[in-house]
Amino acid sequence: MGEGEPSMAGYLISGDTGYVPEDGLTAQQLFASSDGLNYNDFLILPGFIDFTADEVDLTSALTRTLSLSTPLVSPPAGGSTEAELAIAMALMGGIGIIHHNCTPEVQASEVRKVKQFSQGSLRTPEQPLGAPRDSDSHSPAPGQALTKLQDLVVAPDGVTLREANEALEHSKRGARVRAGCAPSLDAGSRLLCGAAIGTREDDKYRLDLLVQAHVDLVLLDSSQGNSRFQLGMLRYIKSRYPQLPVIGGTVVTAAQAKNLIDAGVDALRVGTGCFTHEVMLGSLLTPPTEPPPEFLPPDATRLSPHQDTAAGHHHSKGDPSGPILENSIHHFIPYLIAGIQHGCQDIGARSLSVLRSMMYSGELKFERRTMAAQLEGGVHGLHSYEKRLY
Repeated sequence: MGEGEPSMAGYLISGDTGYVPEDGLTAQQLFASSDGLNYNDFLILPGFIDFTADEVDLTSALTRTLSLSTPLVSPPAGGSTEAELAIAMALMGGIGIIHHNCTPEVQASEVRKVKQFSQGSLRTPEQPLGAPRDSDSHSPAPGQALTKLQDLVVAPDGVTLREANEALEHSKRGARVRAGCAPSLDAGSRLLCGAAIGTREDDKYRLDLLVQAHVDLVLLDSSQGNSRFQLGMLRYIKSRYPQLPVIGGTVVTAAQAKNLIDAGVDALRVGTGCFTHEVMLGSLLTPPTEPPPEFLPPDATRLSPHQDTAAGHHHSKGDPSGPILENSIHHFIPYLIAGIQHGCQDIGARSLSVLRSMMYSGELKFERRTMAAQLEGGVHGLHSYEKRLY
């Protein structure tokens, strides 16, 4: 520019132009390289906010026929997802996949417990509704009653969950089902529940028992889904139970995915490696009433036994982040849901469907992070740090 003319910076700052520099990378640009990326390797850039976080719709399709109000799935890790956890996940809008590290009869029994939980109605005559105000508190000492008999709130057989909650709220006793998201229900108002199976011949008997228990979907549990064994089991399921949704995998390439899609799979599990199920919520979840672990020195690593049901190996999983204070998913999942909603709000996406559309259209922008940026962007330079819930 000539002498006396405004600089480019001054021109942009003055507001006399509609030009806006391009920020960040599109998803296509970000993944154009062959580098494998971790979630720490990039950020999603913020957009424009004109709605509150609690307006964000987290509804997501799980399969072609099943949708969840929250995109959360607990994996079929041995010892973690059983009836108790699956019930808790479904009540909060997600779903639990019952593990198959047990006999077919035991697994079917766990599925049946979830389906008979009866979210739509309480089926035992004169169902007592009174309970401690804090449903996540520790059990009382032996001999100590939770609620005195004369203080119990009861309801007749067939009472709906809404009516039961209203009765508890009116009486100021008991703990109602936590609000904030729609529970995952089948057409009969029963909680949704999935179950994992393998690809061996005897898994066909397991499949029959699960269907008799009214399982809503099955997951083919394998560390590598692109095999004749999984394709054969998938075709068998689709021929015997055409309406039963099947999740296949795991896959990491388009070629793997195409083979399973062509065979009729309803959803895909993406990821690979030893802990294939961790692509779901394996490392985030503990059973709903598991006591908090002991406190360890700052540099210590807490180990927990773990079995990879797909590979049949036992491991000790280290958690370098230290002790987990939020020992109940009844506390943690609502916090996680709020985090997803706040993230979508920052991005400017009113729903996960809008978020996906923004990604494919190129409107969603990303930024690659160097190792130095990752270190600087994390918690650092503090003697101690405690992350609190919202």
